[in-house]
Amino acid sequence: MNLTNVFKEKVRLAVLEKRETYGGSDADFSKSVGINNAIFSRLKKGEIEKVLSDTTWITLGRQHQVKVFEDNWKVARTSVYTEIEDNLSFCKELNRSMVLVDDCGIGKTFCTKHIIRKMKNTFYVDCSQAKSKQQFIKLLARTIGLDNNGKYNEILENVKYYITTLEKPLIILDEAGDLQYDAFLELKGIWNGTDGSCGWYMLGADGLKRKINKGLSAQKVGYAEIFSRFSDEFIKLVPNGKADRQAYYTELIGAVASANVSDKSKIKPLINKCISKETTLRYLETLIKIGA
Repeated sequence: MNLTNVFKEKVRLAVLEKRETYGGSDADFSKSVGINNAIFSRLKKGEIEKVLSDTTWITLGRQHQVKVFEDNWKVARTSVYTEIEDNLSFCKELNRSMVLVDDCGIGKTFCTKHIIRKMKNTFYVDCSQAKSKQQFIKLLARTIGLDNNGKYNEILENVKYYITTLEKPLIILDEAGDLQYDAFLELKGIWNGTDGSCGWYMLGADGLKRKINKGLSAQKVGYAEIFSRFSDEFIKLVPNGKADRQAYYTELIGAVASANVSDKSKIKPLINKCISKETTLRYLETLIKIGA
């Protein structure tokens, strides 16, 4: 592996930028990104040579979405973006909890990650990477800056306590439908332990909605309590009616295309291609990048 100094410097700057939004100590922040405090001190001084292994540089680059090659893809303030931005601000400022369940490919994750880059004490957890109870708690602990080694119950209690020490924390649970039942139950306990001190925002597609509704219908322990704590409703952005749905997608696709296509005569054909195939923003991105 031969990583360039240009890449390492991009990663270093991304780590320092993330530090500005973290309310804890340098030591806790270092734990949250998987390095020790002495290494972080060297990064702050501008050092990149013989500071980290190539694997750690790669890991930090992935965590902080550092691009080796710029693709010039521009962020559009779509209706999805503004709605999620409003939701996140509401949850953070008022310590409330919400569940957003909507179509795949409308930019939920992309918009969320972009919005929270500048939000202090806001933590993103990809639940698809930590499906079991133990995995979930350990990932959450590391994400907020705690040591995730040791006895499970001690880690769990430390997570609940530490969250309450932060200023207006917000925790985002993406792909929450991937969590196993025992992890869902543990989430209820964490919510109880941080009630009034933390905002929560759960993201998912139809699988998350089916999972919760199935649990509610079967009166499975925990689901009614979790749903109640997350405002007793699913937030949905895309309308249900066929005509309204098509109009929404037309506007959404058009906004993203307008931000990323210099030849405005191509925008309408791009919209028509996506609408006719009932595809998502991922397909639009492919069309734009191949020059279709």
